[in-house]
Amino acid sequence: MMDEFIAVVAGIMILLGSLFILISSIGLIRMPDIFLRMSATTKAVTFGVSFNLIGAAFFFGDIGTITKAVVIIIFLFSTAPVAAHMIGRAAYFDGVNIWDKTIVNEMETNYKSGRRKKHNSNKTEQKESEKPTNDK
Repeated sequence: MMDEFIAVVAGIMILLGSLFILISSIGLIRMPDIFLRMSATTKAVTFGVSFNLIGAAFFFGDIGTITKAVVIIIFLFSTAPVAAHMIGRAAYFDGVNIWDKTIVNEMETNYKSGRRKKHNSNKTEQKESEKPTNDK
């Protein structure tokens, strides 16, 4: 009886984790710019993988599996937001366009001089004064 209960709880956790990962993949497709895509995927995948690991820990139940699951969840919660933040900052400073309907842009007020201009697909021609010379 107890084994069936643990199996049901583990199954619910794994289904819940899979649902979070599905929501994350839909957010990745539906969101309009890189910053919203990163937000959707980072949060949902972190919770999805965590629920899957909790489900596996419930199902197997031995101390080794539970310890590994807890350590992985702690590592995931401590590294995923930091990595997403750093990738988002790098994209912002590299000049990746923000969605037109973005209301608040806190980076603009904090980092006015650090942002590059928008990406152009055509390379601009160098002026005569900027071209390298071959002085010997």
